[in-house]
Amino acid sequence: MKPDYDAIIIGAGIIGCCTAFEMSKLGYRTLNIDKLPAAGMGSTAGSCAIIRLHYSTAQGVTLAREGYYYWLDWPKYLETGDPEGMAYYRNTGALVIKTEINKNLAYVKKALQALSVGFLELAPEQVHTYLPNADLNSYFPQKWVTDPEFGKPSGKNIPGAIWVPESGYISDPKLSTHNAQVAAEKKGAQFLFNAQVTEILIENNRATGVILSDGRKITAPVVVNVAGPHSFQINAMAGVADKMNIKTRPMKQEVAHIPAPKDLDWERDGFMLSDGDIGCYSRPEVGNHFLIGSEDPPSDPQLWVDDPDDYDQNFTDQYRCMVLREAMRVKGLPIPNKYQGLVDLYDVSDDWLPIYDKSDLPGFYMAVGTSGNQYKNAPVAGAMMAHLIQACEKGLDHDKSPFQFDLKYLKRPLDMGFFSRNREINKDSSFSVIG
Repeated sequence: MKPDYDAIIIGAGIIGCCTAFEMSKLGYRTLNIDKLPAAGMGSTAGSCAIIRLHYSTAQGVTLAREGYYYWLDWPKYLETGDPEGMAYYRNTGALVIKTEINKNLAYVKKALQALSVGFLELAPEQVHTYLPNADLNSYFPQKWVTDPEFGKPSGKNIPGAIWVPESGYISDPKLSTHNAQVAAEKKGAQFLFNAQVTEILIENNRATGVILSDGRKITAPVVVNVAGPHSFQINAMAGVADKMNIKTRPMKQEVAHIPAPKDLDWERDGFMLSDGDIGCYSRPEVGNHFLIGSEDPPSDPQLWVDDPDDYDQNFTDQYRCMVLREAMRVKGLPIPNKYQGLVDLYDVSDDWLPIYDKSDLPGFYMAVGTSGNQYKNAPVAGAMMAHLIQACEKGLDHDKSPFQFDLKYLKRPLDMGFFSRNREINKDSSFSVIG
């Protein structure tokens, strides 16, 4: 009997929708299944949607550089408009502070130079050109908010920074996901919402579809796990988790929205600030706010979650710690008593780098472990997954001969073996959301 679809994609976040779009362009009849009522309502909606090029590895920088071009002309890439409107990229630039934890950006600068990405080298006092009220004291190594030494300068200044002009953020991550859904549907893709996968069908040692919580069986020779923080559960259903060297699990994260100092029009003039010295990143937010997130320094507790459908969604000391850290760098940043922002989950891999790969179960593929840093790479990740699946289904042994994905903008191949589930833990990683 003919399967119901050529491919079932579990998840309708930004990567799931981009995968559907790219697979549909290759002629696959796809169905995205999501337990939520609409596309992009899960962890994608909670994304800070930052577009930046600084990563800890050369491959990370390469992927981000390629993805950047997709966002520059988003409607052209999707080949259609969306009646609900189109998300857009806002370029702000990025100020990245040097610190011991990022090796004073030596690896980042080398990778940026290899891709001809322009940046400016800044001495400490030149930081004031971009952030006039910056405190140039170093607070490294970071300390947790309850430490008696928290907030005390180390006695040194920061060693400088780099300014990367080609950086910014997407206006609305949930809308961008709907844009990708509309584009995929124009190519023939279908979507099923409010539906929960409870079992992966396996016949003759091959994935053959899924069973939903209401008992429905949907068949396809290809199943793709793009389930975000639920990805570990889907891998367990498929029986592939124990055979992976790199695994994933959900982690709770908090993001703060804080009013800018009165003398700053941060919504108009602000930029992405990545500050490994204090362990925070930030960008402008609507209402002349700072949006502040954690760069997960070693001093901080990691809030792992056992059940992504049942976890504490209240703010904790992580919120207070981030705001106080940002105020160390940005003089005059108000410290409000009322918490404003969001709480959501990352799908974290063991080394905080993504898994874009096949599995040990034929027909079952994974785009998981995105660790809070892959939103920006979603369009190119969708293309990589589509072409990897096509190659494997035609007989490629990806484990023995890793698929080489041709980057259409950078005009070079990218070895997808770098994103293998069977890789060794990458010691070059930041082991944080920086990736």
